[in-house]
Amino acid sequence: MTEFEEQRGVGVPDALQRLWTPHRMSYIRGADKPAGDDEAGCPFCRVLGLTDEDGLVIARGRTVFAVLNLYPYNPGHLMVLPYRHVPDYTDLDPAETVEFAEFTQRAMRVLRAASAPHGFNLGMNQGAVAGAGIAAHLHQHVVPRWGGDANFMPVVGHTKVLPQLLGETRSLLADTWRRTA
Repeated sequence: MTEFEEQRGVGVPDALQRLWTPHRMSYIRGADKPAGDDEAGCPFCRVLGLTDEDGLVIARGRTVFAVLNLYPYNPGHLMVLPYRHVPDYTDLDPAETVEFAEFTQRAMRVLRAASAPHGFNLGMNQGAVAGAGIAAHLHQHVVPRWGGDANFMPVVGHTKVLPQLLGETRSLLADTWRRTA
């Protein structure tokens, strides 16, 4: 028996094995991506009408909320968003700006308590040209990072292996959020 088995129908024959991730096709095809800039089609605005479990909401504040990313770069990848449907950081009023920053800090503390990441990537892509997938509703990514998390799977295989279902991650982080109040 050989170490590698040729896989036919995948393009140029090579020694790579394939890990198929068909669930990613919904993201690639733009499922739930709003057609316009209005609140009616915004998936972030829709989340607010769901239960926290169904919407993957971790915590709700007065003016902002934290929600898991449906297509996470790493386990625990969450976003902080204002309730108001605004596209730009400069659109936040002073109260929203303060709570937005406080929720970002709190998210980092919660992730540290829940999963001990070695670092974080924090970021907002302002506008579609800057990489915002949903540019009409401001959101800041909080991505926990661990040494070696960019191993061969995402680098070579363009696949991220997540050790936990999103619902389980949401429960863990929501419970930790409540405990660290």
